[in-house]
Amino acid sequence: MIYLYTDGAARGNPGPGGYGIVLKSGPHYKELSEGFKHTTNNRMELLAVIVGLEEIKMEGAKVTVVSDSKYVVDAVTKGWVFNWIKKNFKDKKNPDLWRRYLSIHAKHTVTFQWIKGHNGHPENERCDELAVEASYGSNLLDDHGYLG
Repeated sequence: MIYLYTDGAARGNPGPGGYGIVLKSGPHYKELSEGFKHTTNNRMELLAVIVGLEEIKMEGAKVTVVSDSKYVVDAVTKGWVFNWIKKNFKDKKNPDLWRRYLSIHAKHTVTFQWIKGHNGHPENERCDELAVEASYGSNLLDDHGYLG
């Protein structure tokens, strides 16, 4: 079992933002983060899940995504995103990232667990630190999918 802990942050929303990821499987532990010049919190929350799943090279992995993002968790667990496909994401935000998510989601067995943010959960707190730190980085990237 692989545990994927994620968080995203944006200063200003929209504004500079970043994501933080902690991957854990048995004795293996990996942290990832990246910052962007102009983005939103929801984009960073979703991008964290995507990048974390893309980091898993073994197809068919059993992954539990632990996130404090109702936006991401509800969209998947309540099946909304799968209905959005049928309507070609009409009037939905972040279709570029949702399409990217769906392509990687299909390669693994993914379950989601929502947790309350800023509630003392060690991995969630670490992801938040990574995300905020990344948003203040000196080499912020362009979020090419952000349309404003």
